[in-house]
Amino acid sequence: MNSAAAQAILLVGSLVAGGLAGVRWLRVAQREHYLPGSVARFARRWWSIGPNRLLGVAALVGLAAAAAKVAPAGLVAAAAVAVGPFGLTLRGRTSPLVWTRRLKALAAVSAAIAAALIGVAVAAAPTLAVVAAAATLTAVAAPLIVDMALAVTAPLERRLGAKFVSRAATKLASVHPTVVAITGSYGKTSTKGYVAHLLAGSVTVVPTPKSYNNQSGLSRAINEQLVPGTDVFVAEMGTYGPGEIAEMCSWVKPDIAVITAIGPVHLERMKSEEQIAQAKSEILERANVAVLNVDSQWLVPLADKAAAAGTKVWRCSATDRRADVSVVHDEGALRVFVAQPDGAIRQLAAVSGLDAPPTNVACAVAVALELGVAPETVARRLPDLPAAAHRRDVSVGQTGATVIDDTYNANPAGAAGALRLLSQLGASTKRVVVTPGMVELGARQDEENARFGEQAARVATHLLVVGQSNAAALVAGWRRAPEKDRAELVRCPTRPQAVIWVTEHLGPGDVVLYENDLPDHYP
Repeated sequence: MNSAAAQAILLVGSLVAGGLAGVRWLRVAQREHYLPGSVARFARRWWSIGPNRLLGVAALVGLAAAAAKVAPAGLVAAAAVAVGPFGLTLRGRTSPLVWTRRLKALAAVSAAIAAALIGVAVAAAPTLAVVAAAATLTAVAAPLIVDMALAVTAPLERRLGAKFVSRAATKLASVHPTVVAITGSYGKTSTKGYVAHLLAGSVTVVPTPKSYNNQSGLSRAINEQLVPGTDVFVAEMGTYGPGEIAEMCSWVKPDIAVITAIGPVHLERMKSEEQIAQAKSEILERANVAVLNVDSQWLVPLADKAAAAGTKVWRCSATDRRADVSVVHDEGALRVFVAQPDGAIRQLAAVSGLDAPPTNVACAVAVALELGVAPETVARRLPDLPAAAHRRDVSVGQTGATVIDDTYNANPAGAAGALRLLSQLGASTKRVVVTPGMVELGARQDEENARFGEQAARVATHLLVVGQSNAAALVAGWRRAPEKDRAELVRCPTRPQAVIWVTEHLGPGDVVLYENDLPDHYP
C-alpha cells in the first residue's frame, strides 16, 4: 500500500472514530447537565481504569505515529478511540442518549470545532498526511472538544432559557403564592414531600416535581403546574456552585427558606463544606423566615446571623429538645417536640413505625406551623408522611426477600442510616448490601467509601461491590472489618449482574439494601 493510500485510510478511519467518540462523550455531557469541564473529568476516570489504561496508551502512541506520518501505526489511535473506553457504550443502558434540540446543537458545534482544528492544520501545511494527523488528533481529543462546545454554547442556552424564566416569573407574580424554598446537601426532596403533605390538608399547595431543582426545572414547574388559587409553592433548589441559588431566588423569591443539611456532597465541584454552606446560604438572603437544621455545624452560625439580621428563625434538631422543633428517636417512635413561647417544651406527636430522617421531619413541621397549620392537624398527618421514591423504600421482591431501595441516596449520612435500617429488618437473616459507592465527594471520596465498606462489612452477611468507580475503596474498607465479622465479598461488574445474584441467592426472610445507583456513564 502506497503512502497516499495509507494516509487516506487513516483520514477516513479517524473521522469515523471521531464521530463514534463524539457520540459517547455527548452522552456524558447530557447526563452531566451540560456542565463545561464535566466531559474531560469523566474521560480521565474512564481512561484510567483497567484495560482502558492500555487502550489509552495505544491511542497516544498511535497519535504520535500519525503526527510522524506513519499512517498504519496511526490507525491504532483511531481504533482505540472508536472502540473505547471499554464499558462506555454509544447508546447507553441506564442513561440512553436522547437527541434533544440542545444535544443536536452541541453536536453541531462540536463538529464545527473539530473541523476548524483540522482546517487550521491544513492551512499551515496542506498535505494529506497533515490532514490525517489532524483528524486523528480531533478523534483522540473528542472529550476536550465537547467541553469546548459546552463552553461556547452555554451563553446561548442561557439566553434561550431566559424566555421561559421570564414567563415563569410573570406567572409566579400573578398567582402570588407563599414561596417555600428548600435546599441542602441532602434531604431536599424528602423534606419537600413532607412539607407538601403536612400543608395539603389545610391549603392548596404545589411542590416542584421530582428533582426539578435548577433554573430550567423551576421555570418548567411553574409554567406547567402552577395554577391560580395556589396558596403555597414549594420550590426545591440545588446548586453546583456559588451564585446559582441567588439567581433562582432573584425571581422565585422565598418567603420561607429551608436548609436541611450541609455535608460532603458535590465536593468534587465545590471543594469544601464551607463553600457549600456559603452557596446554600444564598437562599436566606430574601426570606423573612429561615428554617435551619442546627445539628449541622455549618448552619448554627447561619441561624445566629439570620436572627441578628431580623429574620425569624426556626431551629430544628434531632438531638436537642430545646430547639424550636425537635424530632428524636425514642422507644421505637419518632417523637416531635415544639418549643412554646413561654419556654416550655410540648410533645406534638409520637409516631411509631415511621422511617424518616428526623431533621427533615422537624424542618417540615416548622414550615407547617409557620404557615398556620394547626398543631393537631400536623400531628394527625405525620404518620402518613410520604416516602421519597428510591430513598429507603421498603418492599417485598419477587423472591420474597425484603428490598430496601436507597438508590437515590449518595451521601455518607444517608448511607449510614440505610445500614441501620438493614440491621433492624434483617437481624437474623441474610443481609445483603449492593452498592457502587458514593461519588462527587472530592478528596474525601476514597475515605468515605472505605468507611462505608467497613460499616457494611460489619452489618451485612454479603457485600456486593458494583462497577469500578469506588471498588478499590470499598474493598479496602471491607478488609478493615474483623475477619470473623466480615461479610462475604462479591464483585459485580454491573448492577443487572448484582440483581441476578440477589435473585438466585435470596428468599423470604432475607433482606437486601440497594445503596445508591450510578448511571452507566460512570465506570
